[in-house]
Amino acid sequence: MKIKPSALTIRMPVELKEKIQNLANSQGVSLNQFALYTFTKEVVAMETRNFFKKRIENKNNIFEKFDKVIEKRKTETKKDLPAWDKL
Repeated sequence: MKIKPSALTIRMPVELKEKIQNLANSQGVSLNQFALYTFTKEVVAMETRNFFKKRIENKNNIFEKFDKVIEKRKTETKKDLPAWDKL
């Protein structure tokens, strides 16, 4: 499968372009290669943060539901729990 390249034009301050060009030169790559690498790295980092943020939110929601079940159970029964089942 051949990947068809796509062009993206972005406007930026001259100073930022110079910084990016200097970094690309220091790495021994073209401005295009450096930009592609940097964009890819940041997009993956953002996707990873979003993935784990959702997982943490779901985990917190599970704990909240668990706490509600425990509280409901405490109010439903007044009998003593066996020693091995106490928190």
